[in-house]
Amino acid sequence: MDSSDFLPFLTGRSSVREYDDESVSEEEIDYFLKCASTAPSAGNLEAWDVIVVTEEDTRLALAEAAFGQPHLEQAPVILAVCSNYVRSMSRYGERGILYALEDATIACTYMMLAAHARNLQSCWTGAFDDDAVREILDLPPHIRPIALLAIGRGHPPGQQTAHMAIGEHVHRETW
Repeated sequence: MDSSDFLPFLTGRSSVREYDDESVSEEEIDYFLKCASTAPSAGNLEAWDVIVVTEEDTRLALAEAAFGQPHLEQAPVILAVCSNYVRSMSRYGERGILYALEDATIACTYMMLAAHARNLQSCWTGAFDDDAVREILDLPPHIRPIALLAIGRGHPPGQQTAHMAIGEHVHRETW
């Protein structure tokens, strides 16, 4: 990819909340996971894990845990991205909690962009009841769910979401 293609690639992606019934192949899912495994991580500890969810009953339960968000039920795949504190805390102590959160969000971003590269749509969902997701996915105590990434063949919105001006985010040297 030429650098002149990168910004249009990024701006061409949007969160999609309506999906067709068409499945996502195991090959595509493996591609997302391989892309995530290339993500940078603190100390190269890769303090993240993912649960691949394709079963309809589990997707429905996750949609309910996410306060009834229907796109999680509709999407044929949900990648439940979790931070694994033990991996990073073993080296970094308490600071490892932050690193595990960062590792998980970077890995999730890579999977979201990998889906876009495959002409699939996605929606990062962070609004959910952590305890309900823990129970549904039978997560161990040291694993925290960070995002539910819905992926499928969907219907992008008619127009892109407006974003804040870059100047609203950027400060030079000090605040």
